[in-house]
Amino acid sequence: MLWRRNRFALSAALALVLTASGGAGTASASTGTTAVAAAPAAGGFGAPGPYATAVEVGAVTTLYYPRDIADSDRRHPVIVWGNGTGGVPLVYRDLLLHWAGQGFVVAAANTPMSNLGISMRASIDMLTGRNADPGSVFHDRVDLEHIGASGHSQGGAAAIVVGSDPRVDTVLPIQPGPLADIDAVRGPALLLAGQRDSIVLPALVKAFYNAADHIPALYGEVRGADHFTVVGDPGPFAAPTTAWFRAHLMGDRAAHAQFFGPGCGICADTATWSDVRRNSRALSVPAATP
Repeated sequence: MLWRRNRFALSAALALVLTASGGAGTASASTGTTAVAAAPAAGGFGAPGPYATAVEVGAVTTLYYPRDIADSDRRHPVIVWGNGTGGVPLVYRDLLLHWAGQGFVVAAANTPMSNLGISMRASIDMLTGRNADPGSVFHDRVDLEHIGASGHSQGGAAAIVVGSDPRVDTVLPIQPGPLADIDAVRGPALLLAGQRDSIVLPALVKAFYNAADHIPALYGEVRGADHFTVVGDPGPFAAPTTAWFRAHLMGDRAAHAQFFGPGCGICADTATWSDVRRNSRALSVPAATP
């Protein structure tokens, strides 16, 4: 199978990126940009969000989150993340911090073998406990009613696996490996492929899309992207992934318009996308009301 033949190449490449990035500390904070509006204009979802960010590295999960979450006046939705084969959250740090800067609590499973989604489910359990703990900075600040799942490669397959969990509202698999059953996913799905991906071929991602006839599903093929474009600087993956989660977990109407209704933003953006498809259920989702 193509996936099995190439997983060792994937692991080696991710290890090289990890070595170049340096080691992770036990905890750190990074300065975020605060001049960006909380709800960016359509097409602006790749810009830094309004929140300064912090990182907490645990034994099972690494958390990326708004640094001042304890003083926040709102609850923050959750994104659970799965790594590609041999990878760790540090490999995807830029993307995960980007989401945290947009106001999400990102729970990234530390495991380099995430396909079963066990650690991703455990991340939800952990945040449930932290949210209920009066001594935690997350106390009553985590929106457990709005949870999304994402991941890259093997982790993309894990996001599909975790999509069967009733706590997960939507999935966004990035170049997912084939070891998952999308028939069990309960909520809307945005399936992302890379036009030049030779490890997880676009045809494999399209197979998931074609099978997802029971949910609103979209297929997006990023023009010129290979399997490692999302690693490090996420580039063209930052804006659409942010918009998808803002639409489904925050109720952002401008983000919703990027995917649904006759004015579908990504459908017209041929500079970013080499192929965009929406199934009949996605086409029936109305445009957001003003």
